[in-house]
Amino acid sequence: MISLVLQLVVMLFLILAAAELFTNALEHLGEKLRISEGVTGSLFAAVGTALPETTVPLLALFAGTSDVGVNEEIGVGAILGAPLMLSTLSTCLMALSVAARRGLGGLVAPEHTGFVRDLDFFLFAFALAAVAMFVPPDARYLRAAIGFTLVLTYFVYVLITLRASSDLVENGHGTEAEERMFLSRLGFPTNLFTILVQLAAGVTLILFGAKGFIHGVDGVARLLGISTLLLSLLIIPIATELPEKVNSILWIRRDKDTLAFGNITGAMVFQGTLLPAIGIMLTPWQPRVEVFTGVLATLIAVGWLRVWARGKGLPVWSLLLNGVLYVAYLAIMLER
Repeated sequence: MISLVLQLVVMLFLILAAAELFTNALEHLGEKLRISEGVTGSLFAAVGTALPETTVPLLALFAGTSDVGVNEEIGVGAILGAPLMLSTLSTCLMALSVAARRGLGGLVAPEHTGFVRDLDFFLFAFALAAVAMFVPPDARYLRAAIGFTLVLTYFVYVLITLRASSDLVENGHGTEAEERMFLSRLGFPTNLFTILVQLAAGVTLILFGAKGFIHGVDGVARLLGISTLLLSLLIIPIATELPEKVNSILWIRRDKDTLAFGNITGAMVFQGTLLPAIGIMLTPWQPRVEVFTGVLATLIAVGWLRVWARGKGLPVWSLLLNGVLYVAYLAIMLER
């Protein structure tokens, strides 16, 4: 038990260091390519840091244990647990990180159009994925059509986000790197090659740290006797979502609200489209109580963000309520 806890601590510090390396390089990449903070956060950062939680369900479904049922439970739980974690606990942690400085009534103000676009795409896609749970498994063509629609939705989202970038840069929303790149502090020049090298190093360390953290969490969960589905819905996302949480907290504490939220909401769009498409086509994808309750909690949390997105910013206290929603879901699941 002690060795597992020590492993968790070491891997957590590795992820923290890797996140600093990654965000630093990503800011320089966005500045070098002259793209908006929305593209940097919602596409580059989101996809890069979504690799750990993307890998877990894919490995479970394609190279898991000999028990197909267990593999499917891990896959479905990891697919749906990631957006739940991001929309509730992650947004709450971001708010807590700036609550003392901005106050509960203070505002968190990501760039409005990109933020709303991310939320709208996610709500559409995730609601469609929820509807797919009620489609019988033998209705393969209908399931395939829903899966294809989700994949197409993400590609449309990418195109629209990229198209909006140039106008946002002209309006002062271009990505700016405030600190020197870490490799340049070691004497290397700051150019596209060294930026990509540091970025690759950051992603590699994030993946290695997340994999080690997942192994430690899995060991602790098994010692505590937690079920496979509950493990995949609640425990695994805590580990796999660490890169997004850490990156977003680092950015929001530096008053880079657009990057912070883009990292979260962009990852949610990625996870709410491509991964459910895989789940719909490769698993029974049925509305079990644990799963469907988590989906409803996620949609409520994102809907709450969308309501407040109509103003000039989101009050810090409103984000804290998303954390309360996660605690309530956790309490319900542990009571079962």
